Formats: sequence, C-alpha cells, structure tokens
Amino acid sequence: MKTRKFSDIWGSDVNIYLWILAVAVVIIGYYNIYFGFAGSFVLGYLIYHNLKAANKKKEELRIYIENLSENVDTATKNAILNLPFPLVIIDDQGIINWYNMSFSNIFQGEYILDKRLSSYLSGVDIGRILKNGMDEFKNISIKDKYYDIYCNLIKINESGEDKNIIIMYLVDKTDFINLRNKYNDEKTVSVVLQVDNIDEVLKEAEESSRPVLAAEVDRRINAWAALNNASIQKYSNGEYLLHLSNGQLKVLEEKRFDILDSIREISSGNRIPITLSIGVGVNGKNLAELQKFSSSAMDIALGRGGDQAVVKDNEKLSFYGGKTKPVEKRTRVKARVIAYALRQLIEQSDDVLVMGHEMPDLDCMGAALGIYRCCRSLNKEVNIVLSSINAGIENLWAELQEDKEYANVFINPQEALQKCRINTLLVVVDVHRPAFTVQRQLVEKAEKIAIIDHHRRGTEFIEDAVITYIEPYASSTSELVTELLQYMFEKPRIKQIEAEALLAGIFIDTKNFTFQTGVRTFEAASYLRKVGADTTLTKQLFQDDMATFLTRAEVVKSAQMYKGNIAISTIPNNAKNSALVAAQAADELLNIRGINASFVLSVIGDDIFISGRSLGDVNVQVVLEKLGGGGHLTVAGAQLPGLAMEKAISLLKKAIEEYLKEGEK
Repeated sequence: MKTRKFSDIWGSDVNIYLWILAVAVVIIGYYNIYFGFAGSFVLGYLIYHNLKAANKKKEELRIYIENLSENVDTATKNAILNLPFPLVIIDDQGIINWYNMSFSNIFQGEYILDKRLSSYLSGVDIGRILKNGMDEFKNISIKDKYYDIYCNLIKINESGEDKNIIIMYLVDKTDFINLRNKYNDEKTVSVVLQVDNIDEVLKEAEESSRPVLAAEVDRRINAWAALNNASIQKYSNGEYLLHLSNGQLKVLEEKRFDILDSIREISSGNRIPITLSIGVGVNGKNLAELQKFSSSAMDIALGRGGDQAVVKDNEKLSFYGGKTKPVEKRTRVKARVIAYALRQLIEQSDDVLVMGHEMPDLDCMGAALGIYRCCRSLNKEVNIVLSSINAGIENLWAELQEDKEYANVFINPQEALQKCRINTLLVVVDVHRPAFTVQRQLVEKAEKIAIIDHHRRGTEFIEDAVITYIEPYASSTSELVTELLQYMFEKPRIKQIEAEALLAGIFIDTKNFTFQTGVRTFEAASYLRKVGADTTLTKQLFQDDMATFLTRAEVVKSAQMYKGNIAISTIPNNAKNSALVAAQAADELLNIRGINASFVLSVIGDDIFISGRSLGDVNVQVVLEKLGGGGHLTVAGAQLPGLAMEKAISLLKKAIEEYLKEGEK
C-alpha cells in the first residue's frame, strides 16, 4: 500500500515543480543545514497538500463514475422499456418472465406473463437456442405480421443458483415480406396447352359435328383463360400459348386445373373423350427460360400419357390430373422413325451395352434380348448388364444357360463400367430413371444413350439421351422392341428363346392380355408367334414352386381392406422370392370381388418394396409417386429405404388418403 502511495506521489503525475524543489532543498541543506531543514518542512507540506488534493480528486471521480453508472443503468432500463421493437425475456423452460410494451402491443395488451412462449410464437426452437447460445429465426408469422427473431442466451446467478435466461428481439419484416410476395405473385408464368387427341376426335365424329366440337373446345379454353385474367394465343390446331401471373397460377393449382375436367366433359357428337395436356413454366430467369420450362413440362405431360397438367419450377415438378386411362394414340410412323434412328446409332457405335432396371422382370429381360438380337444382326459386339438373378427371371435364365451363345453375353455392372468407352452406345430398356437402373454410374459415364420404355415419365429422368422412345400407351417395353425389330429388318432372324422372352414380357405386363392392351399388342404377339414363340413354353417361364404358391396364398388371405375397396397386405420377412410374390399377390387380389386396387409390401434387405395394382378406378401410379415410385395407372411400384414395415404402411395409407381427397376436389 505504501509503495502504491509512493508511486502515486512520485510518479509521472506529480508536478514537475516538486522535483525541482526537492533538488534545491538538497543543495541548500548541503551548504546550510538550517535552511535545509526549513526547505524540507516546506517540501513536506507541499507533498502533503498535493497528496490530499489527489485523494480528493479520486473521491470526486469515484462519485462521478458511480453517478454515471446509475444514470447509465437508468437510461438502459428506460431504453429497454421503451425500445421501438418488441423484446421478451424467457427462462430455459420457455416461460415468459418479462416483456416490453411493444411486445405486449402485438397481442393487444393481453396478459401473458408466466405463460409458455410456444402458445404465442410458433417456429421458435428453445432447445436450439440453449445449444447454440445465439440464434435467429426468420420470417416467423405472428398475428398476420412477419418477424425476424434474434435470440441471446445469458447465464445468471440468482441466490447462489445458476440459471439461464433468453432475450429475444423481434424485428418487423412485414413490409418486406408483403413486397416480396407481391413481386412473386406478379411474376410471369408461361403456359402451353395442347388438345391431345383433337385430330382423332374430329376424324371419328360425324361431319356435321366437327365444327361444333372444334368451336366448343376453343370456347371453353378461351373462357377459362379470360376467367383467370390470362392472355391467350392459338398458334395451331389444338395448341395454345398463355401468359399469366404467379398469383393466378396458385388459384389454378388450388382448383387442380379444372379445365382438364371441363374439356373431358365435352359431348357434342364425339365418340372419344377429348383430353388436354398443360405444361407450365415457373420462376425462369427470363422469358426464354420460362418458355423452355413450359415446353419441358409439356413433354413430361405427354410422356406420362396426357390428360394432365405439369408445373415445372426449375428442377421441381408438380402433377395435376392424369388419373384417367389414356387413349392409345401412338403411330407406326414414329416407330419406323425410331427404328431407323436406332439402327443408325448402333451402326455408328463401336459396341453396345444393354441395361434394364434393378431386379429385372420378364419384360425387362425380353426387351434386353430383343435389342441384343438387333445388335448381333448388325454384327456389333453387345453385352447385357445384369447384377443378379431373381425369382422372376430364373426360369428364363435357366433356358438361356442351355444355349452357348449367351455364355459371355451377360456381364456385371463393374465389368460394364470398364467396357464403356467414348463410342459405346448404352441402350436403357424398361426404365428411364437413373436411380432405378442396374448401374447409375454407367448412365453418367456413357456418351451415347438410347432409352426405350413404356412407363409414364416421372420427375427423375435420364437427360441428354440421343434417342428417347417412351410410349406410355404401349403394353410393355417388349412390345416396343418387337415393333422396332420388324421395322429395322425386313426378315429379322430371331431365336425362339428370344421370341418367347419378348412374348413373356408382353404376357406379364398385360396380365395375359387383360390390362393396357391395344390392337398393336396383339399384332406384336402375333408376330412373335409367327417367328417361333411357343405359347406353351412361354407359359412355363411363369411357373412357380410350391413354396412360392403357398406364400402367395397366405398373403392374399391376410390382406386387409382400406377405404372400402383397397386391399393392403404384407409379405412375411422370411419369405422366399418376396418381390415376385408381392407382384403376384397384388395381381391375385384384383380377382376378388369388391377390390379395385391392391398394395403388397415386402422387405428386401433394409428397404420396403411396394407393388401396386388396380382395375383402373384407382391410379396406383399417382399414389406411389407420392412415395417416390412410379409406373402406370394399373401397375406401379415404389421403394422406401430404411423404414420399418409399420411406418411404410402408415405412409402408404397417407398417400392413398391424399389421392382420394384430390379426386374429390
């Protein structure tokens, strides 16, 4: 303490005159001791006086600082109480401890002290704040306003006990949000409309009814556009271009594009229902990109069978309609063009790889063998990519093993990756979704890809294919490949086992010519019979062992009814050939009176597989699309990774409920 005082006196703050006086006193004392004592007395007094003055200043400074702190505390309290934005303090349990007047005004002066914050603010995660210390929540809706909430965790000690409190500041963002919403609502949306079958309808109608039909279609579409404040321009027969706003599009989506039903209900002498396809482009960077989005959406709508609307928002796709059975409208001209283009592509390639989907069925294998024969007829090296043999194709596989020609035809996915070169052609059959192929990396590596498929186009798609031949009106991919064979060669030489595999593919996808069967399906079957397919031997490819038959019977027996006419069943975990049994059991359930649709779930590895079947009243493809699957109106499937069976059934029921509710709108 003495050292501190000495430093205070003799430090740099001491007036310079004390130093001079001290030196003078020492010099005077050296020559005259009496004057030295007198000088020392004066110096001591001056030091005492300086010390006293310094202490007085320190005391005055302390008092000033204390008063200033009190003023700051008062100002701080007043500032918090009168902040221009809402503030609330809660404890770590979410209980409101204090709030200012601005926060109270949000709730119109309601007394909310000691109540849970979650009752008034939704979307604020207390646990996240306690974990992070500081956090923020954007665009929280409160009483028709929007706020950004900034949170700060403070640790305090109260009566020897550590506690946490959370201070929340609310910044009003309502004006900004409203402006942003207004901007988004006023953004331009590009819409392309196309009457799917106007030529066929007019051709089948009587001569006197044709002008009335065409005029009625125009009238309804123009009235619908006017009702929604959209500009419309007809640029060819049955094709229209519309522009409207995002806000108007939301109304159309809420009504689920009711123009689809309106056009389908036209009855003015037409024998065939008129259907409409709509492609919508949203949130493009410019008008050119909007037009590209709408055209792409139209391609998807047509690829899924028409009679529906597809909204494309960058990579996001939304589907409306598409619940009715599509009317066949593919032409032989297109098949001939595709056959010629595919032949040219094969001839220009060094070698060919043929790949289907995981767990291939007879349609996939039949189509692959058909493409194999096309390539061999053109003297091209060709391999079929196959990862494993399942129960659905084991009978066909056993037949193929008896023929030495196929000994080196089938390769595994890793070998295919090594064989794939710059000028290798990859032909993808019976699938168009990269995730469902045998080897996705092969799709990404191949420079030239041709797609041949009959499934309705889904959200995921193999982009930039050289040839895309997707015909949802066809019964099967085997039917498409059979037609291509006929158009590629005048007298194609096809082996009996290949013809039987193609015929088996048509059998399995049409359920013995009862579903999705058109005139050209029978023509393809007739051609295959002509080139050597034996229907008796083809039937043997479907034979099951006794264990599979009994398991299928048990699955049918244990089925539960849902929503009155939909059957749901499951495959036992230890069942053999569960994927095959699921598909067969779903088919069998449709033979029971009162069942219009069936879903059978099976466990394969860590995933749940769902097989859906329908008589046409329920669109199982739309139902299973909600679970990431796809297929056709009457035949569809889905794969749910890493779920328990109970959770999968719950998700399936939810998807069915959503589908049924959409149908009621």
